[in-house]
Amino acid sequence: MVLASASPRRRDLLAALGAAFEVTPADVDETTDERDPVRVAEGLSLRKARAVADGSSDARAVLGSDTVVVLDGRILGKPADASEARSTLRALRDRGHEVVTGVAVVCGERAVADHARTAVWMRDYSDEEIEAYVTSGDPMDKAGAYAIQHPDFAPVARIEGCECSVVGLPLWTVRRLLRAAGGIEAGEPTLERCRACPLAPTRV
Repeated sequence: MVLASASPRRRDLLAALGAAFEVTPADVDETTDERDPVRVAEGLSLRKARAVADGSSDARAVLGSDTVVVLDGRILGKPADASEARSTLRALRDRGHEVVTGVAVVCGERAVADHARTAVWMRDYSDEEIEAYVTSGDPMDKAGAYAIQHPDFAPVARIEGCECSVVGLPLWTVRRLLRAAGGIEAGEPTLERCRACPLAPTRV
């Protein structure tokens, strides 16, 4: 299996399934005129997976993923600069929003895609906390300009849905798509948070 992503967060999450994989980041244009978050997330996931699969000489399954943050119906991408990161974090502060993560698996002629939606509520963090977090550089490569798992900033008050999806990869969805597209029987996620995930087979 090949992970078509340079994200260390997705790499660490995928390792929790226990399946062997290599990392080949997809070099694709992520711009799109689409405004529906599900179509954006699934479409970019497929674009990434196909880009790597088309450049491969074998028929291994290729996994692509993309995460979008949605506030008031507007998709928030990765911040272009520190100023945009600050503005995004202020807009999200003390409010709820939605995170949509698309997943796609391409294996030979077969391609499947799906997504996970998670509701997220941010805490009422201060302007000083925003400034310290932006100065750290952590928001710059993340949709919505934040990481749920950041130990110091810890911006999230609560979530409803798959926590791994907010980090970047809904593992139960990945496991199901690997089986559907490539016949790959990955193990159950070993992360504690996955046991109570609403996407787990015993809960859906």
